Amino acid sequence: MRRFGCLTLFTALALVGGALWAIHDWGGAGPAPKNLTVTIQPGSGLSKAADQLEAAGAIRSASRFVFFAKIFGGGTGIRAGEYGILAHLSQSDILKLLQGGKTLQRFVTIPEGLPSILAQERIMAAPELIGTIDRPAEGSLLPDSYSYQRGDTRQSVVNRMQRAMQAYLAKAWASRKPGLVVHTPQEAIILASIVEKETAVPSERRMVAAVYSNRLKRGMMLQADPTIIYPVTLGKALGRRILLSEKNAKNAYNTYTMTGLPKGPIANPGRASIDAVLNPADSNALYFVADGTGGSVFADTLEQQNINVQKWYAIRRARGEM
Repeated sequence: MRRFGCLTLFTALALVGGALWAIHDWGGAGPAPKNLTVTIQPGSGLSKAADQLEAAGAIRSASRFVFFAKIFGGGTGIRAGEYGILAHLSQSDILKLLQGGKTLQRFVTIPEGLPSILAQERIMAAPELIGTIDRPAEGSLLPDSYSYQRGDTRQSVVNRMQRAMQAYLAKAWASRKPGLVVHTPQEAIILASIVEKETAVPSERRMVAAVYSNRLKRGMMLQADPTIIYPVTLGKALGRRILLSEKNAKNAYNTYTMTGLPKGPIANPGRASIDAVLNPADSNALYFVADGTGGSVFADTLEQQNINVQKWYAIRRARGEM
């Protein structure tokens, strides 16, 4: 009996010790010396995923991982995708990561006012995307940050950007202010792209939209410098002063030699500029010029504008810019 009692005690201690080891092994620090990226392919079961984790150095033993996962994992399946695994992440946390589908997120950002030629370059340069894209239609992308996963196509990202623009424009157009000078959503995008390029001050957007709306109503030329540059560079920075020949050029964009809107947008406008065009400020202003502080000063008459321009010139001369 004494021998049987000792054997029982030994067995119990061994079981307790084994359980404690299993719990420690499952929940303790993993072997990865640095952060890792592991991609679990669609259709991969737990065993195949474990093999990938072992090969990447995230776990010590695929078979042990599978064994413990079946005991401690709760029976929830894993999800395919690209996962960022932190250094020394435990097997328990790795399984939770795979079960929760918290895949690694990558982003490509289209800033407000970015022309499509530069948006194309950004999307083509985004790592881990596949495929090529043509230059998207100007004004068709909604500026924002878009998440993607490794292996997504560039065209699928463009499609999401364009669907986002279509959805936002439809919503904004439906709640537009009555009596606008723009008569279609496309005209709104065209004018919003000009507003976007003409001011970087959020509080000025509705005033700038009012200026151009008032000019359109009166049949005046918009005379927006960015419309001169667009046919020259497709929206990229000119890098020099506008030439007189460019200012006098007659084309479908130059609003110094034509009345009305250009034939198309000159950039991808953001939400705020779209909103400004669809709800411009109540103002009679027809002109604006830089005020020397990064903003603009507005005028209802040419006489007021000329005074403001002379003040701006005086600021520039004091700065040694003229």
